[in-house]
Amino acid sequence: MFRVNRQTDYAIRVILALAKQPQGTRLSSAQIGREMLIPAAFLSRIVAQLAQADLLKTFPGREGGLQLARPAKEITLRDVVEFMEGPFLLSECMAGEEACPFEGACPVRMRWNGLQEAILTELAKTNFSLLVEEANTHPVLIPMSTRK
Repeated sequence: MFRVNRQTDYAIRVILALAKQPQGTRLSSAQIGREMLIPAAFLSRIVAQLAQADLLKTFPGREGGLQLARPAKEITLRDVVEFMEGPFLLSECMAGEEACPFEGACPVRMRWNGLQEAILTELAKTNFSLLVEEANTHPVLIPMSTRK
């Protein structure tokens, strides 16, 4: 089964939490962790990875915190997913011509290619500004872990 791993999901949540704020706003890791239900054990490593990818900036000290490295409209789901997961491949046969013994003559590989391109296109056109707009137009869901 293909699925985005937990760390990637948490990385998306970190970026989304910051994207919901006015540009230039800093939030603490603790605030983001509480709001987005990210365990502290994962959060510091994910923050370091996102800073390494130049997706967010970190500021130490009392007035420090985290902020987006660029406007939310310039950060896409594809940016985060590919940084966290590596190149997106729907099937091993998509890894290159040598990975598929049938190369261009395989009708299944041609379908995988079309599906892969559709997914990559959708990820690339979905920026965090758009996600914030969508979050603001839909009612807030209460996470399962906080329901009584």
